[in-house]
Formats: sequence, structure tokens, C-alpha cells
Amino acid sequence: MSPAGKSLTVAAAGLAAGAFAVMRRAKAHPSGTAAGDRWLTVTVNRAPHDVPADKLPAPLQAYGDRIETRIRPAPGDRGTELAVRLKETGPDTAHSLPARLAGTDPRQDLRRALREAKALLEAGEVLRPDTPPTTHDTPGGKLVGLLSRRAGGEGVL
Repeated sequence: MSPAGKSLTVAAAGLAAGAFAVMRRAKAHPSGTAAGDRWLTVTVNRAPHDVPADKLPAPLQAYGDRIETRIRPAPGDRGTELAVRLKETGPDTAHSLPARLAGTDPRQDLRRALREAKALLEAGEVLRPDTPPTTHDTPGGKLVGLLSRRAGGEGVL
């Protein structure tokens, strides 16, 4: 097969993979359900009666009436399931991949607040890494620092 033929085959495979991803995403979000409508959930290692709905931790209280909150027992008697979502989701572009990569997806701040609320309920404080972690700032350390800061909104590195 010629190099041009191989390139065409690779491009067709990429296009097919992209179409498959779009179809899966459309199936995952039935009509009327946007990506921003999803509940963000954590399991808190506390009994349900220890997580009062009227006295949420400060990171979630800061959202006031802009969020919906759901508190229920976690499956298997493993504590409490604390779920939140934004009442007003905004345009779909606010929840797109470019918005997530740029750190402008409004759910990223809510996700961070939910994790901080979990830490406050379980440990009474939000633990932060020591700064500076080393005395020598290397290129690798700068990269890890950048990725760690960006991971805060998504919850993954």
C-alpha cells in the first residue's frame, strides 16, 4: 500500500472513531439532558444524620441557592452519599472539552467545593500539600505542579 493510501486509511479510522464517540455521547445524554445537568457525588464517611442538609460545609454554602443538594445513605452502609448539581447549567459550550481544558467549566469549581466539603466533614480540615515541595524547581517539577493545579477541577490527574 502506498504512503498516501496508508494516510487515507488512518484518517478514515480516526473519522470513524470520532463518529463513534459522538454517538456514544449522544446516547449517554438523552434529549433534554445536558452534560451540565449531571449530579456530582461523593461518599462521606459519616452517618447520614451527621450531614445536615441545612448546615452544609462552607465550600458548598458559598453556592447558596445556585445548587441542588441530595443527601442519602450510601450503598452498603458505607456512610453518606452527598450529591450536588448546578440549577442553571448554562450553554453546552460551557461544559465542552475545550472549556474543561481551559479550566472554565463551571462544574470544575463545584467539583472542587464538593471534595473540600467531604474533607471538612471527614477530617475537619482540607489538607493541602506542602509548598514548596522541593528547594530546586526543575522542569519536571514545574510540569507536575501545573498538572496538579489543573487536576483540581476535574478530580483526576
